[in-house]
Amino acid sequence: MDTSKELLFFFSALGAFNGIILGVYFFFFTKKRHLTNYFLGALLFALSIRIGKSVFVYFHPELPKMYLQFGLTACFFIGPCLYYFVKSAVDEVQIMPKSWKFILAFWGTLIVAVGVLYPYEVYPELWGGYFIRIIYFQWFIYIVFAGFELRNVLKKILSRKEKATPAEMWFSMLYFGTFLLFLFYFLAIMGASGATYISGAVVFSFILYLGISILLYRKKTDDLFLLNGKISNKKIDSAEAKIWSEKLENAMYDKGLYKNPNLTLQDLSQEINISSHQLSQLLNNNLGKNFTSFVNEFRINEACKIITSNDKLTLESVGYDVGFNSKSTFFAAFKKHTGTTPLNYQIQALQS
Repeated sequence: MDTSKELLFFFSALGAFNGIILGVYFFFFTKKRHLTNYFLGALLFALSIRIGKSVFVYFHPELPKMYLQFGLTACFFIGPCLYYFVKSAVDEVQIMPKSWKFILAFWGTLIVAVGVLYPYEVYPELWGGYFIRIIYFQWFIYIVFAGFELRNVLKKILSRKEKATPAEMWFSMLYFGTFLLFLFYFLAIMGASGATYISGAVVFSFILYLGISILLYRKKTDDLFLLNGKISNKKIDSAEAKIWSEKLENAMYDKGLYKNPNLTLQDLSQEINISSHQLSQLLNNNLGKNFTSFVNEFRINEACKIITSNDKLTLESVGYDVGFNSKSTFFAAFKKHTGTTPLNYQIQALQS
């Protein structure tokens, strides 16, 4: 192998290796665990395995055919991971819906079953003919789906009428990068002149290093996974909203968070591992209340229990005990939620 080929091999293989390392980072080491992070990590894993197969087979064609099957199997997951990566960001999904799990399990079961029943070693013509076309067709369909989900962002960037946010640029770069990889590999399969498998590996390495440079030079990276800079009017999926609501109530009751007079939206969102704007969306659009009203409900309910069971405490001290930082705030919130003053409520409780 001459020097130019050695450099090409090194650059391409290093891209695949770094892709795996970056995938591990998005899975385990990001500060905020968005569902988008996990799908990006899975996407990088699948792409890195596919690229790694291309590199080693291109420079060492004598390798066992199982490497080809392994690379094509990974290729089968690139499209779904790309789509769910985009979908989870656009729709601000934090918990994976059951339908997504079912579809991913279906694809996984299908490709593993085909690999076991029809191994590449025994059926190379089948894999090189029908299977590879089916795999790339599936990849292309998911690219189209992902592009549809990202259509508003892509229009914004291509039109150049508005300045794109860092997150929009990040997602567009990853989308177009994956599309370019598909295009290079597809042209190579179709036998287009000048198109080789190794060209896809080079493109992947270039895109990967561009992505790494963005991460290294940005002080804040969490915003790269949040396409919506402000709260949307769209409701969170009912099943997902139910899960988050239960987590909210458990955190408030079990840990008594409402008793903290300095409790903030950010504090509560970190407690249940959800972004602050996602929590605001849940409270406003699904539960129909703002953060203050939500917290005050817990405080007033607790205050009612204390007033009913203990007449020795002053009403002002009750307000401080349940998390209010002033008498006036407590009295105003109490009347708003119960329709009466704390004193009248106490009198009625004693008479009953």
